[in-house]
Amino acid sequence: MESEAADTAHLHRPLSPARDHGKARPERSSIVPPYWKRNSSSVNGGGSGAANPSVESLVRPPPIQLEDHTDAGSEQCKALWAKRVTVDDYVIVGGTGPGLGSYVVWNCTVETLDGGPMKIMKRYSEFDELRRQLVKTFPHAQGAIPPLPPKSVISKFRPRFLEKRHAGLSYFLNCILLNPEFAGSPVLKDFLFS
Repeated sequence: MESEAADTAHLHRPLSPARDHGKARPERSSIVPPYWKRNSSSVNGGGSGAANPSVESLVRPPPIQLEDHTDAGSEQCKALWAKRVTVDDYVIVGGTGPGLGSYVVWNCTVETLDGGPMKIMKRYSEFDELRRQLVKTFPHAQGAIPPLPPKSVISKFRPRFLEKRHAGLSYFLNCILLNPEFAGSPVLKDFLFS
């Protein structure tokens, strides 16, 4: 037992030159990944750096290009028909017993560019189905489709949980309806008018 403890004791103590027969700790700079190091041309005070390009310049993504699609003749502008979307409130619809068969209906308002507001009432499962259909229809645009707020069996009728879900559904609807790629899709129209 004592020999086992003596054998493993050296694994837990730090290296020091005095105790480990002249073995010194490795220099900190030797364990820093190469992409954290500064460019050698700036450290050495010159040099072209052409022979040693920095890793940062090799992995830097191209800048984001912004396009203005607010011009009335733009194809993307024609696809947009909603100005703003809000999830106004919710109603808990009771089932046969306390908590049995109960569900939440979300009251939403879609303000259109040319007409008056549209009122829609949807359950969370309908938002979930909309998201699944959008991912299926637009697989290349999954990054533009935000996730829905999480489900909860225990907290699904608690006010704090419903407020978080309210904010998440509002964000989701705005991202979908105000995106010209999704705004004119039959999937979204089915969601709104069914």
